[in-house]
Amino acid sequence: MKVLVIGTGAREHALCRSLSLDPAVTALHCAPGNAGIAEVAELHKVDALDGKAVSELATELGADLVVVGPEAPLVAGVADAVRAAGIPVFGPSGEAARLEGSKAFAKDVMAAAGVPTARSYVCTTPEEVAEALDAFGAPYVVKDDGLAAGKGVVVTDDVEAAAAHAAACERVVIEEFLDGPEVSLFAVTDGETVVPLQPAQDFKRALDGDEGPNTGGMGAYSPLPWADPKLVEEVLETVLQPTVDEMRRRGTPFSGLLYAGLAITSRGVRVIEFNARFGDPETQVVLARLQTPLAGLLMASASGNLAHLEPLRWSDDAAVTVVVASHNYPGTPRTGDPITGLDEVAAEDAPHAYVLHAGTRRDGDAVVSAGGRVLSVTATGDDLGQARERAYRAVGRIRLDGSQHRTDIAEKVAGAR
Repeated sequence: MKVLVIGTGAREHALCRSLSLDPAVTALHCAPGNAGIAEVAELHKVDALDGKAVSELATELGADLVVVGPEAPLVAGVADAVRAAGIPVFGPSGEAARLEGSKAFAKDVMAAAGVPTARSYVCTTPEEVAEALDAFGAPYVVKDDGLAAGKGVVVTDDVEAAAAHAAACERVVIEEFLDGPEVSLFAVTDGETVVPLQPAQDFKRALDGDEGPNTGGMGAYSPLPWADPKLVEEVLETVLQPTVDEMRRRGTPFSGLLYAGLAITSRGVRVIEFNARFGDPETQVVLARLQTPLAGLLMASASGNLAHLEPLRWSDDAAVTVVVASHNYPGTPRTGDPITGLDEVAAEDAPHAYVLHAGTRRDGDAVVSAGGRVLSVTATGDDLGQARERAYRAVGRIRLDGSQHRTDIAEKVAGAR
């Protein structure tokens, strides 16, 4: 099977790494890719938002499957263009990707499907914003309706900061604050059958102790020893399957990866948000534990054959990912700084720990930073404590001037299985 992955981040590197280990994959390509992905896949230059260019590349390569990684190409309809060329694609249509592209649309779908979520208001004027903020009170939760690269949500006790964020957006969703721990649960679907993966927990705040601004994610771990063993089954029945059924009823079936961001509140499970693709950094820890070959799973979704897929197989190991970010992330990150120590990780820590590239590029023989979240170090172990120890040992070998990372990923659950 020839596979083409679209994207440049750590999520795409994790996908490519898993696909490269799949015996069914005879050729692996990625566009545009990054310095790390180049080690496991052949890279191609393409505008990931140009559906015509992506479909032409897939046709030229003779790809049997195209995997569209990031949200922006999905919302732009890149998967539609590939499907129109007659090539199986893992990823929803542009219309179905509105589940991530518009939080107001997602709320409407959830209401129609009876999916439990936070009460909310959709606001377009300062007067509506003020009324909604007053109705819910602090903590204020203000979400940009559109895509914002993981940085469109503000949770604050400062009403002026909440109003300022709303003013910077064309349309916002303001909702009640949901108490309780957060969980990320991915599910692969072909528009009818839904196959949930294993849950993970990520860390959105930039600084230790869940302090600082929201980010795209600074680390993650899986499994969740504290979670109800029936959580996945409950979410499948009350959230994932009803949402997929509602999308099909609307004539816009959702095929690909449905990501449910959940809050385990005092009143039960509530959906915080939907994403239409694998989430970063949770993808890194979930795929590290998946033993079922990835290509067959993604192809079953793309071809409508998930109902015939054997149950997924999972490792008993735990996995922890720690993100290494550049100076000043999540503000205006500094780029172009050399990264060293990657060879040391490969020599000293493999196979239990490895580096997945996100914002990197080649500069001659050197690898340099090219974005906010630069790398993520993923490690596995017999339990979360061992996985965490291995991850941080590897992080300690990496040198990037001015870089930052959280030191408390999975700390509270370390040692648990």
